[in-house]
Amino acid sequence: MQVSIETTSGLERRLTVGIPAERIDVEVNSRLQKAAQNVKLPGFRPGKVPMKVMRQRFGPGVRQEVLGEVMSQSFQEAVVQEKLRPAGQPSIEPKNMEAGKDLEYVATFEVFPDVEIAEMKDFAVEKAVAEVTDEDVDNIIDVFRKQQGSWDTVERTAVEGDKVNIDYLGTKDGEAFEGGTAQGSDLELGSGRMIPGFEDGLVGMKAGEEQTLQLSFPDEYHSEELKGADVEFKVTLNSVLELVPAELDEELFAKYGVEEGGEEQFREQVAENMSRELKNAVAGKLKQQVMDAVTSAHESLELPQALVDQEIGALRNQMFQQFGGAANADMDLNSLLPDEMFSENAERRVKLGLVMAEFITKHELQADADKVRQAIEEMASTYQDPEEVINYYYSNQEQLASVESKVLEDQMVEKLLENANITENECSYQEAISQEQAGA
Repeated sequence: MQVSIETTSGLERRLTVGIPAERIDVEVNSRLQKAAQNVKLPGFRPGKVPMKVMRQRFGPGVRQEVLGEVMSQSFQEAVVQEKLRPAGQPSIEPKNMEAGKDLEYVATFEVFPDVEIAEMKDFAVEKAVAEVTDEDVDNIIDVFRKQQGSWDTVERTAVEGDKVNIDYLGTKDGEAFEGGTAQGSDLELGSGRMIPGFEDGLVGMKAGEEQTLQLSFPDEYHSEELKGADVEFKVTLNSVLELVPAELDEELFAKYGVEEGGEEQFREQVAENMSRELKNAVAGKLKQQVMDAVTSAHESLELPQALVDQEIGALRNQMFQQFGGAANADMDLNSLLPDEMFSENAERRVKLGLVMAEFITKHELQADADKVRQAIEEMASTYQDPEEVINYYYSNQEQLASVESKVLEDQMVEKLLENANITENECSYQEAISQEQAGA
């Protein structure tokens, strides 16, 4: 096998491979001889079809099959021989496939870049320092009580937080517009479901009252016809309902998985869950800052476009699935969700993946078994039967590998933080949680 390599640009390589005709012919003959033992053709006994006939009838098809396999095998042999690391699949262009002559083809592909880990010292990160207070627990329990509460009809005027039932007719220049009319529609005041000013206009109304609202659609509204349009809504308020939070009793506790221990046990479990959430939020924010620092420190790292394209495809499919999508043969996801939507995030993820892999190799990091166990136990603690969940993870190699990968990533972050300039920022539980959301 003859191999020559050429660097075309950056990470792109062009590999020219020559395969002796004998290698092709030997494999073709071998397959034809094996097939002849079972082939049935009119005028010949089973297993007695002459090779001349086999070559005439099946030779071209078998040769094409062998050529495809030999090109694939020889490409792998060539990259090993040349010590190359292809990133993505090659584009193969046959140059000579004529029977009886040496096979020659050109494979064009990208290679992984040589990653040189930048020295990272004294990069700045902020660490939120917070604790879960009794007041925080009370606030979350209030949220739970409202989630499980009931809506009771009241005779007073509507206030923010109430649910109202309304009829409305929207018009633009005196004409009703599509989507602007409803009968018996429930609306929670303060939800922001309607255009600005609509919900505020219902505050202070009583059941049976009517009102006309003069409003404008936002300039960025999705309907071209209604963007920035001045409209009028005639609204009739049918009823006002007030949210009555659920009682703090055994029924409520049971809905959140507490069957015994009453309010004390319920509060204890809520506090534990909040502490876990706080811990994850603080760690997540720290990790985000470290990853940002890693990305900035390796700004000039050249990325294989093949890997970026793969990541774009993965992000596109992920978004489509998140919105409940189900692709069909006629659907062009590339047009619905163009590459530009994902390219920046994809490049960042590829860069982090390359740098992290090199960092882990350089520092000979391995997933700590105790930390893997701790991570699995922490996830399992939120389930009714933790032991069953733990056994599931340890019996499923794919799930276990996923946890090990995350633990290894966290170990890398811990090692990088050893050289970071960490500033502690005292804040409340809610501020720490919202900080994590803002940094995600």
